[in-house]
Amino acid sequence: MNTVNPIESCQLSSPPDQRKLAGTESDIARARLLVVEDDLDISSLLLYTLDNARFDTMAAPDCKTAWEFLLDNPPDLVLLDWMLPDMSGIELLHRIRREPTLETVPVIMLTARSEESDRVRGLETGADDYIVKPFSPRELCARIRNRLRITSNSNAETLSVSGLVLDQVSYRTSVNGNPIELGPTEFRLLRHFMSNTERVFTRSQLLDRVWGTNVYIEERTVDVHIRRLRKALEPFHKSDLIQTVRGAGYRFSAQNP
Repeated sequence: MNTVNPIESCQLSSPPDQRKLAGTESDIARARLLVVEDDLDISSLLLYTLDNARFDTMAAPDCKTAWEFLLDNPPDLVLLDWMLPDMSGIELLHRIRREPTLETVPVIMLTARSEESDRVRGLETGADDYIVKPFSPRELCARIRNRLRITSNSNAETLSVSGLVLDQVSYRTSVNGNPIELGPTEFRLLRHFMSNTERVFTRSQLLDRVWGTNVYIEERTVDVHIRRLRKALEPFHKSDLIQTVRGAGYRFSAQNP
């Protein structure tokens, strides 16, 4: 496999003192991206495309180098290939989602693996998006900006999706000013969904992220609280925001299933 020197790749990016967390539209354009790709031609194309789009980019040719970058200075978003020389991108993605300091970093899989089963596996493991090679540079940049906007909104005090509003400070939820009564678990579950729209979560992942890794309860508990949450949202015609993904789990989406 081809490799790219991570030091040379970093030299193509913006100086470190210009880096800042994505927030406003101007900040999103200067977001820090990590490209994990072992093919020299593809890596060079990605760096050229992202630099022209004013992103601050750096690259790693393998998972070991990428992991060092991630722990040293977490980026705003990761573009991750599946087939890498030392371990698979899926394995690296799993490590990212299990690391407390990295679990919220958006990850977009960028890979030649186009089978539906591969897409499902990538999304189930925790990828925020899945793009198949060959890709459109314009579409790639658009998807990156969209994911950075979602992540930025997730860090806000108030989350809002399709008229449903969740205040993370006052712990209130409403639709058009009308309060929704939620139990503490349903509130945490809804907050997690609204902070991670369009991402599919298995029951096991929801248990880890909403209930905690040290809590030992059955996976069917998730289904019980999903039903309670849907029942609370039903009078406001918002229960269909929580979608069941057959054979995978659940996602929160304003789009049709």
